[in-house]
Amino acid sequence: MPIKDAVVFTDGGCSGNPGPGGWAYVITAGGAEIASSSGGEAATTNNKMELTAVIRAIENCNALSIEHVTVNTDSQYVKNGITVWIKDWKRRGWKTASKQPVKNREYWEELDALTAAGNIDFAWVKGHAGIELNEKCDRMVSLEMDKYR
Repeated sequence: MPIKDAVVFTDGGCSGNPGPGGWAYVITAGGAEIASSSGGEAATTNNKMELTAVIRAIENCNALSIEHVTVNTDSQYVKNGITVWIKDWKRRGWKTASKQPVKNREYWEELDALTAAGNIDFAWVKGHAGIELNEKCDRMVSLEMDKYR
């Protein structure tokens, strides 16, 4: 039976920038955790890890046939990038307002494709503010970074 609504929390981080990084997500439905995952890389950036967390979470939501997803991220870069800036980037041929190439374009293109159906909302949450599942993701990210230190 398909899941009608899910709420996702994501986080990504890096020790140094670039440096060892990690990403994590938790998917909930009906107030219960239904999936979570994390991973990392030896040499990456904070923004890449934030984007990877969201991409992997949405991929899992799609695999679970979830009809509507609300993604909570503590990254203004991710939230604003996918909800506001991406429209202008695409219109300008993947250039910023200052005519520079958009950084992490391949990640943005993947996220854009995953959100094309329009069944995903994005919300910003304050990091390190005691939000239980955001804090859980943060701990998962730290464990992933530790694997590469």
